[in-house]
Amino acid sequence: MHGTNCLQKQLVEGGLMEEVTLESLPKSAKDFFNRGFTAIERGNIDYAIEMLSACVAEAPRFVRAWKFLRAAEVKRFRKKKAASSLSAGIETVMKMPTYLSASGLLKSGKSQAALMKAAKLLREDPENTKYCVLFAQAAVACEIPEVAILTLETCREANPDDITVLSWLGAFYQKSGRMRSARECFEHLCELNPNDPAALKQLKDAMALDSMSNDGWQRTVEQGGSFRDMLKDEEEAAMLEQQAKSTKSDAGSDTLIADMMAKIAAEPKNINYRRALAKLYLQKQEFEAGIAALQEAVEMNPGDPELERAVTSAQLQYFDSQIEVKRNAGDEDGAVALEHERLQFRFDDLQAKVERYPNDLQLRFEWGVMLFENDYINEAIQQLQIAQRSAKNRVMSLYYLGVCFRSKNQFEIACRQLETAIKELPIMDANKKKVLYELGELALLMNDKAKASDAFMQIYQSDISYRDVSARVESLYADNADKA
Repeated sequence: MHGTNCLQKQLVEGGLMEEVTLESLPKSAKDFFNRGFTAIERGNIDYAIEMLSACVAEAPRFVRAWKFLRAAEVKRFRKKKAASSLSAGIETVMKMPTYLSASGLLKSGKSQAALMKAAKLLREDPENTKYCVLFAQAAVACEIPEVAILTLETCREANPDDITVLSWLGAFYQKSGRMRSARECFEHLCELNPNDPAALKQLKDAMALDSMSNDGWQRTVEQGGSFRDMLKDEEEAAMLEQQAKSTKSDAGSDTLIADMMAKIAAEPKNINYRRALAKLYLQKQEFEAGIAALQEAVEMNPGDPELERAVTSAQLQYFDSQIEVKRNAGDEDGAVALEHERLQFRFDDLQAKVERYPNDLQLRFEWGVMLFENDYINEAIQQLQIAQRSAKNRVMSLYYLGVCFRSKNQFEIACRQLETAIKELPIMDANKKKVLYELGELALLMNDKAKASDAFMQIYQSDISYRDVSARVESLYADNADKA
């Protein structure tokens, strides 16, 4: 969140600049805009994007052109998305060089070039949170935060629960004087993360500024008032202070739950309120009530994999709680029985989810690992081969494929999977150590001591305390010495 704080600070210090008008544009930029606007009216979206892109390249402060450009990009993106055969992961990998180039330009102070490079990314995927954030950073660096607001608003429509977007957008609204919008952003942020002190502070500040804009701070000061006096709703002030405390009493939690239930009664179709209610119940370890709240949300929005993940997570927490109770009571047999029941639940739940969402590569990866852990090796290989298409899980999919092929005594195939994974791990992190160690063990099984030595030595040079790598290296050195 450090980048977020810097961006917000820059906006607060710099302020919003006056918007450029069509009449003040150079003739060429004005012509580009008029052609783009006419193309939108005629439904020629590709040409409109081309013309409007040329307009903002010449006049990046002309916010109106950015508005029409972003609308055209979203329209084209949603149409293409429905027909695209490429997964989001593959498309992200393909655009990574452009993203890295834009990031580098921004870091080196070339904000105008970074803005245009980031705009190219949004041209293809205007709802991508990562690209929108990068573009917003570049826009603020170019002193056109109005365009950053526009872009983050578009992003929020597609990603309504994205914490980073909500935080930045709220700050932008706040500085631009749109206090009610800022407050709404931070309220939603606190519903998603009710225990985040930074989010709670943002909300309290927004409420204070909102109150100042409505009632006048000067009058409050003259009357000797405080921050609490400045808030219209004393109960709301008490609730915010209660949420900000690091420890909550049962009575305090009950108050928060009652408030959230009142919000649900007022807006029964608001799924986010039910999420927040479930989170409050789970924090109190009232698992059945929390699970019920989440299941109601699922019924209101069927087919939402994230909601279903939340239900599963809550049910697993419930199992863990019951297992702990059994152990604390000295009922080891009961605890073991519940552990088996938990394992069976997770197995069945994952299998059902993969059947419902066959294109979810995260589920494919988790299911593949679960199958491997339960000795369904061929079935695990099938799932992991699909899961490796995901940029996020590609390396660990290759790792588990290597382990699977090793268990089938297909050492050469296993070795190729691990070596491919290592090539995609430029930094010596925990994953790379894990893959290298597995490759070292596999090489020993293949009687390839040179390859084993190289794998273990890479870990040894970085982390001598990792597992038994020190003993492995010393043993291989001793073997070489004996041969000499």
